[in-house]
Order: sequence, then C-alpha cells, then structure tokens
Amino acid sequence: MNARTPRTPAVRRLRTALVASAAALSLTACGAVDGLGGAGSSESPGKGDDITVGLLLPDKQTARFERFDRPLITKEVATLTNGKGKVVYANAEASTAQQSRQFRKMIADRVDVILLDALNSKAVAPDVRRAKEAGIPVIAYDRLAEGPIDAYVSHDNELVGEVQARALVEELGPKAESSKVVMMNGDPADPNTALFKRGALAQLKGEVNIVKRYDTAKWAPEVAKANMREAIAAIGASGIAAVYSANDGMAGAVIDALKEAGVKDIPPVTGQDANLDAVQRVVSGEQFMTVYKSFLLEATNAAKMAVFKVQGRDIEFDALTQDSVDSPTQRDIPAQLVTVVALTKKNIEETVLLDGVYTVDQICTPAYAADCAAIGLK
Repeated sequence: MNARTPRTPAVRRLRTALVASAAALSLTACGAVDGLGGAGSSESPGKGDDITVGLLLPDKQTARFERFDRPLITKEVATLTNGKGKVVYANAEASTAQQSRQFRKMIADRVDVILLDALNSKAVAPDVRRAKEAGIPVIAYDRLAEGPIDAYVSHDNELVGEVQARALVEELGPKAESSKVVMMNGDPADPNTALFKRGALAQLKGEVNIVKRYDTAKWAPEVAKANMREAIAAIGASGIAAVYSANDGMAGAVIDALKEAGVKDIPPVTGQDANLDAVQRVVSGEQFMTVYKSFLLEATNAAKMAVFKVQGRDIEFDALTQDSVDSPTQRDIPAQLVTVVALTKKNIEETVLLDGVYTVDQICTPAYAADCAAIGLK
C-alpha cells in the first residue's frame, strides 16, 4: 500500500465522502451542528465561540486560494461561532521557509487550531510536531501534510487525474493509440502530484503515446511554459496531439507556448481548478477541459472540522471524517474526500454557474461574448 494513497477504492471513497456530507447535513437539521453543542450533541464543548483558527495557504499563483478558499473558510468560521471566531491568515507565497516561519508564529501566538495547506508536505512535518507538542490540532487542507495531523480534507485527488486523462482519451477517439501526448505534471514536493499522476497514468497507459513527461517545480506556469517549449522543439508543434496538464495555471502556459510556436488549432489541453480564465478558455475552445472541484464543500467542511475539533464536538467531527488515508508518517488519518467533475463547454451551466462560483457576466466578457453565444451562455 503506497502511503500516500487513500486506503479505500475510488468508488467507495466517493460514496463515503458523500455520506459524510449528508451526515453533516442531517446533524444540522437535528440542531447538532448549528448551535454550540446543540440539542443533538452529547459532548461538552472544549471551548466556546471565542476561537482563533490559523489558516496557512501555500501560494498566490493558484487563483482559487485567495478568491475562494480563504473567504469561504473565514465566513464559515464566523457563522459557526456566532461571529466571535476569527481566522488568522498567512500565505507562504511559494516559499517553504516562509511557511515554516508563519507556522511557528501561529504556534507562538497560541491559535486554537491550524488549517494547513502545505507547500512541501515533508518539510512541514517538524512544525506539525511542534504544534502537536503545544496542544494545537492541525488539519491538513487540500494537500496531505506529513507529521501527526488530526484530520485531512481534500478532493479525491487520484480521481482528478483519472477524470482528466479519461476526458483526453475520449476526445482523441480512435486515433488515441497513435497520438503523441505531452504530460505536464505538478510539483513533486506536493503529495497531490503523485496522486494526480497515478490516476492519469491509469487511464493513459496503453491508450496513448506519452512522448514527454515533466514535473513542474512549485506549479509555476513559467516552468511549465519552458518545458512545453522544449517539448515543441523535440517533437514539433504539429506532432503534439494533446497535452495532459495537471492544473489550469500550467494549462494557460502550455497554450501560450503552442500559440507562440504558430499553432492555430490548439490540441486538447486539460486543467484543474476551474479558474475563471480557464473557464473562459474552455468557452473559446482553447482549453479542452478543467476539473471543477467544489471549493464550497471543501472549504466549509474544513472550517467545520476546525471548529468542531476545538469545541470537542466529536459526533459532528466524526460525521465529516468517515474516510481514512495514510501519509508516509501516519496511518488511518480521519479524512473527507470531496468528489470532482470534468468541466467542458457542455456543462458550464450545471457546474460553476449553478454553484454560484461565477456569473455569466464574469465569464462572458466582450472578448468571449461570441463564444458564449455559440454555446448558449447568456
């Protein structure tokens, strides 16, 4: 068993994540979630509403962190604590050393709980241990950190890779086996990268011809662009049938490199995160697809885990963590894995528009008005 692999099969992982969400909703309906302890809770709260949640995010290049994750977590903490709880926030800005300094400051300031999106899952382990020694729970958010964490909330990251690769194979159709595909993976220091890659390769191996593979330090678009230029020089722009890109930032860089090489008909390029510019590229046809992950579910459930952990509300906490995962340093970590969906031109209305992530006006700016009209977005 690979230590970074969720310990349940993909289908069961999805089922348990959905059951956990349903259980939490059921508890809310019974009054166990909304109030402090609530009528349905048998535990005595460990602390009242005066809670300080430390939030550590890894970078500002990934648009969703600042645009969605941070404000959603802040709002949910306030809601759960009757406006008395607060979030202390720090962003590592792609610096492992800076994230460590920020982590240690939160420990020194005696926050009640830390939500950690680790820039480097291994490097952060000593700080996780320091928090444990100080009696501060740490909940790994989006990326599985090493060290003695108390819980983990993310999406089914192996499924993300499967969804991306399956969409690519289906789009290539009968010519898939002879198609030359470039694989642009994420940062090897991010544990999610291995899961995305594993899921993608499960779908791509034997189905396409992977001619070039790259890892992308710190998920940096400029690194992805340089790698794509190298691939174009080696293969020839016209010889590339598709590009597996692990996220939207890299997808945009890949597409720019192809355009600069004179490619007019961009081959299928995948992505992840449903960034606004990526959704617009999907609308225009420049990017084939992106993976939409419900930021609302991930962020709000992370906030609930943090508050419930501090307040000693074990029933509610357990309802949100019915799955389990292993890290290289710890087994059977309570977890919730949120499901994902492939976003293409065909389902923009049923995904980011329906969930209120974006409005039609935000997507269909003048530059994309004609493309929006062509697919019925108005």
